[in-house]
Amino acid sequence: MVATENVEAKVVAPVPYFPFKNKIFGRYGRAGAVPKRELRHDIDIYHPRFLTIPKLGERFNPTALYKSAISRLETLISDGFDFDIIDAHYLYPDGVAAMKLAETLGKPFTLTARGSDVTQIARQDPVARQQILEAIDKSYKTITVSSSLREELIQQGADPEKITVLRNGVDTDRFFPQERDKIRNDLNLTGNTMIYAGWLIARKRLDIVLEVTLKIPDLTTLIVGEGPERDKLEQQANALGIMNRAVFLGQKKPEEMAKYYSSADVLLLPSDREGWANVLLEAQACGTPVVTRDVGAAGDIVTNQNVGRIVEGDDPMVIAQSVQSLLSSNVDRNLVREHACKYSWDATSLGQYEIFRDAVS
Repeated sequence: MVATENVEAKVVAPVPYFPFKNKIFGRYGRAGAVPKRELRHDIDIYHPRFLTIPKLGERFNPTALYKSAISRLETLISDGFDFDIIDAHYLYPDGVAAMKLAETLGKPFTLTARGSDVTQIARQDPVARQQILEAIDKSYKTITVSSSLREELIQQGADPEKITVLRNGVDTDRFFPQERDKIRNDLNLTGNTMIYAGWLIARKRLDIVLEVTLKIPDLTTLIVGEGPERDKLEQQANALGIMNRAVFLGQKKPEEMAKYYSSADVLLLPSDREGWANVLLEAQACGTPVVTRDVGAAGDIVTNQNVGRIVEGDDPMVIAQSVQSLLSSNVDRNLVREHACKYSWDATSLGQYEIFRDAVS
């Protein structure tokens, strides 16, 4: 990411209160283990706690986030860090909480919509949608990571003048082609290989990933990620008779992912909904072409047949045909990498800085 002049940032990222830190408690245990303060890339990050009730507290989360963050922000100001602007990512509950914080502190604020906050929360929850629209109206500017998210917010009632697009980039220093032959040998991969990377949740449609694996007999599929659907998916793979070809690798660290992307011939992302799917650019940056359904920012990322395929609908047979077409093509992985490198963070960072500068002035 390009450095911009005279910008100092601190992060306040509240996490749910949970009294236990053991991993056996899942994501709540992980939340309990988060330190109250940490330093990343020389940026102070604070994690005040907020109270939430699982499956019942969503309606109250904006207020809970506000209450957990306001004392930390007031302390920062009293300690001499009288910041100029609040920047919040994800419109609900974070963006709504940022609106309340900005009102209390008399600061301008900006928002960024990232995906399911628009395609799921705002679409399905009319109360949350109304609060999101209020936050957008009061923000200096609301950023979306794709044109499709901007259009959907406008359709839901947002003022077009308030919304601008700054697409996500890809860290090409982290995601780059690895020693493909060696990695494939280490992973015992000998034939065509497909990869899925992401949460194992219903809207990601891992059932399609398994069906595609079944329909291409010589295909091995690496499934990287964890989530509540894992047991169900392993049962499905067993019922389909493909447990020897559907390899569940679990969660991997971000710095490990380039290795797995590089080992694959194609990445498949068959989600029902996406915003800007970072995984598509990450795979492409490693030289791996992609197949994705026509959702979210797919058309912004897969711009030609050399780097991937976009598929209408969720028919596993049609998706399998697109996967097979890439497997049968003489894909130039260097060209795939070059395509991804066009999506650097530099332009996005500078665009964000200009918005901050104008808001403050």
